[in-house]
Amino acid sequence: MALFRLNPITRKRLRRFRQFKRAYWSFWLLVVIYGLSLIGELLCNNTPVIMRFEGETYFPIIRFYPDNTFTGSGHDTRPDYKAINASEAFQTGGENWMLFPPHPFGPFESARIEDLKEGNKVYMIVQPNPRIGTVNITSKYEIKKTGADADFFFDRNQKSLRNLTLTDYWVLPQSIKNGVAARFQNEEAPTVDTVLRSTQGIEATVALSQYKPRKRPPRTVRLTFREVPSGESNEHYTINRLGNIAEKPGRVWSRLSEEKRGELTAMAEKRFNTVLDPINVKINDLEYRFVFEKEDIAFPYRPATNHPMGLDSAGRDVLSRIIYGLRIAMTFGLALVLISMTVGIAAGAIQGYYGGLVDIFGQRFTEVWAALPFLYVMILMASVFGPSFLLLLFCFAIFNWIGISYYMRAEFLRLRHQPFVEAAKCMGLPSIKIIFRHILPNGLVPVITFFPFSLIGAIGVLTALDYLGYGLPPPTPSWGELLSQAQEFKWAWWLVLYPFVALFVVMLLFVFVGEGVRSAFDPKAFQKME
Repeated sequence: MALFRLNPITRKRLRRFRQFKRAYWSFWLLVVIYGLSLIGELLCNNTPVIMRFEGETYFPIIRFYPDNTFTGSGHDTRPDYKAINASEAFQTGGENWMLFPPHPFGPFESARIEDLKEGNKVYMIVQPNPRIGTVNITSKYEIKKTGADADFFFDRNQKSLRNLTLTDYWVLPQSIKNGVAARFQNEEAPTVDTVLRSTQGIEATVALSQYKPRKRPPRTVRLTFREVPSGESNEHYTINRLGNIAEKPGRVWSRLSEEKRGELTAMAEKRFNTVLDPINVKINDLEYRFVFEKEDIAFPYRPATNHPMGLDSAGRDVLSRIIYGLRIAMTFGLALVLISMTVGIAAGAIQGYYGGLVDIFGQRFTEVWAALPFLYVMILMASVFGPSFLLLLFCFAIFNWIGISYYMRAEFLRLRHQPFVEAAKCMGLPSIKIIFRHILPNGLVPVITFFPFSLIGAIGVLTALDYLGYGLPPPTPSWGELLSQAQEFKWAWWLVLYPFVALFVVMLLFVFVGEGVRSAFDPKAFQKME
């Protein structure tokens, strides 16, 4: 137990760290987040945790079983557990069953379009079609020609409209009259449109199109009448692949004959496989426009029912890749910081303790090593050995120790002439024991203080290299790789939002922890007597 006994100063520092509630709870939140990412296979995975098949129990999440074990196909390839779970052997209600993780989608699994529920619906929209009619008038507003549904705007038969006076049915504003006059005078005139109400109470938009002078003045001028919508709302219906309509029949749908409903439903079913143009259907002299819409699924795909954070460009679940990416980023950061600090502490301790020629040669070597181009070295080694997690960790570690070695060298230069060191030398203790047993514990303050911030830098650099394409090899889950996809697909907002939030939260928590550690290890707090 004496090995784990803390000295009084360390206990004071830990008590002081607990007083910084923001740092203290940020630390434990990071521990929980990282712990959950370490058991990511139990949270997000397309492989069942446990399954029962023909009286035997299997643990696919731990052990590999070939496809032949469950299908008898004779293949030793990786089985498709979801397809096996949907087979008759598991759906008949027997003793065969599977237990998948809460989020049954792995970071390397590409979603099948037919499994996305959003792609199994067609939306039929029923819109009232406003009537449109045209009349050609003379300079005295006599109607000479009619077109389309002109009879609706006068409540008379089209044949009986000829030679009637327009102003007897519609009170025209001065803007329309000026526009008509300008056209008969063969003068340039802009587009004019205004909402009017006829003497019969019909409301419509009356418009004159833009006019440019011609060789001869026109004999007639055309006015276009467009019915103002009566406020009748559109009807929306959702149709599945079986032709079933989810909503209750609306007013328009109820007035259709059974035969017409069948035709429209059949057209909606065709929309699953092809694009259809809208059609117009007339019901009791009223025309309605039927529009068939379907969200055509393509990757990357927006957040959906089973994929709350969407899918990336390869159809992989973003939530799973963020969780696994968190594990890789934090593991990489911890390993890099531990290795680089170990090397840096050893290098700085040797230079600072022995001094003299050891210090001079060590400093010159460090300066030469720091001058090497890190990015070029990493690209060269990746091209020779191929990109991998261990190679990336090695390339970072051989350069990342330099900074901490300077701090440790300064600490050892300061402490090596202290009385307790001289006393240890007089007692005949070996140098290795003096360095690591007596001087190092008193010089660890800068190491512990810089640890959280070094971890932030390691995670940030890994994300940046993955974003640039020089990081981990595909298809390794990575936040930087998701952000790189977001640059290619700028409309896929979920590829920016969720990785950025994850990166921001993790870095912010580490900053809070770093501030707490720096304040807790501040030597000024222990210079007063208690």
